[in-house]
Amino acid sequence: MTVPTIMGTETEYGISVKNARDPDPVAASTLVVNIYKDRGIKGITWDYDQESPLMDARGFVSEGETDIPDQENNSLINDVLANGGRYYVDHAHPEYCTPECTNARDLVKYEKAGELILDLSRLAAQDLLPTNQEIIIYKNNSDYKGHSYGAHENYLMSRNVPFQDIVDGLTPFLVTRQPITGSGKVGAENGAAETDYQISQRADFFETEVGLSTMVARPIINTRDEPHADEMIYRRLHVIVGDSNMSEFSIYLKVGITAVVLQLIEQGVVGDQFRLSDPVLAIKTVSRDLSCKEPLVLEDGRKWTPIEVQREYLELAHKHISTEDSSEVVQDVMKTWEFVLDRLEEDPMSLDRHLDWVIKKRLIDAYLRRHNLDHSDHQARMLDLQYHDIRPNKGLYARLLKNGRVERLLEHEEIVQAINNPPVDTRAYFRGMCLQKYPNEIHSASWNSMIFCTDDSSLDKILMDRPHFGTQEMTGDLLRDCTAAELVQAILTSNH
Repeated sequence: MTVPTIMGTETEYGISVKNARDPDPVAASTLVVNIYKDRGIKGITWDYDQESPLMDARGFVSEGETDIPDQENNSLINDVLANGGRYYVDHAHPEYCTPECTNARDLVKYEKAGELILDLSRLAAQDLLPTNQEIIIYKNNSDYKGHSYGAHENYLMSRNVPFQDIVDGLTPFLVTRQPITGSGKVGAENGAAETDYQISQRADFFETEVGLSTMVARPIINTRDEPHADEMIYRRLHVIVGDSNMSEFSIYLKVGITAVVLQLIEQGVVGDQFRLSDPVLAIKTVSRDLSCKEPLVLEDGRKWTPIEVQREYLELAHKHISTEDSSEVVQDVMKTWEFVLDRLEEDPMSLDRHLDWVIKKRLIDAYLRRHNLDHSDHQARMLDLQYHDIRPNKGLYARLLKNGRVERLLEHEEIVQAINNPPVDTRAYFRGMCLQKYPNEIHSASWNSMIFCTDDSSLDKILMDRPHFGTQEMTGDLLRDCTAAELVQAILTSNH
């Protein structure tokens, strides 16, 4: 059984304050998140009752404590967005979560809207700082001091798929998708083998094949079992092994091809036939192989390049996902996937308008050549960082985009629209429109609940445990015609 495609991303941003005497990333993150609340919804909190981050997909609850803020801090560090997403402080980072989307193109749009939200926040917060200080925000994954922060992907799946089938089918795919999804990095970290330049920002930080942690001993397959939906029907696969991408093209393929492969796993056509003999070693090998031609050893002794492994997945997609049963976006994802694999096999550098790691490599190589420097020079690492700077007039990717030097999928106006308008075809529509229409009558929200306070005496929780419900088609008339109290009454009555 396959379930409707629902996907989203969570991006942790790096933050610094230039010329600050005593830099405090937590305070800076809180400042930029809190100052964005300009829509009269400052009192709305995040409903942590629906969260279970210690639940493990292998069938047990891990030891540990969940960090739930008190009411005051909850309101301070959380912002539920008009587009149905979430903007909050996660440890020492501002984090933006897209609303739930049904396809890769929409997800690119809402992830890019997040970059604009972060930049608007940065500009607003800037007015509160001394004139010699400046907030800088990076969409990258490393501070080069041993810390890595995440770019997580989430995919709705059927609960009927055994978790081991996901581990078997997905691990080789995630290891070998790096030449498509990597953001590129100068040097190595976390004690990994030295290199001038590698494909992935995150590969050096993965130390185990399967596990729950997202911060230490990071696993290629994360076992967090927190569905944010009906747990009897769905699981939310939490993918933590990807990079933060600047390129629209890289984001599109990253989430698009992963959703396709998960559909193949749900159909049972991908099993353990591509198992790697040592996935943890392989993820670092692939990240350092800029030719994309170094063979990996499979568990049965076969030796395939990363591109050959990816072609096997694509071949299965062509065989089992028909044009009639898939959307135009899925068909375009598969066509684009094949285009990129062809180019990677012939000459990876021919994708220097498409993929982040290639775009960045071309940029850094040209600079080093022009100034007769090598990758050990601090300028190389500085250029690496500046590529991810979200300031439109400073970030290197942003300047390439402005000058038409990189491919794009979207019009800028679409992205601007996505700041305040939720997707119409998931429960994000209901969440976002409720926030816009009833800001003073909502107590709290989460991915799968809205709690209304329509009088002074009681709270009413609306559960939203089916992510593909709550669409404009299903709830548009109610939201247009009802007061908050009428809306709550109508939904609670229909649920009985």
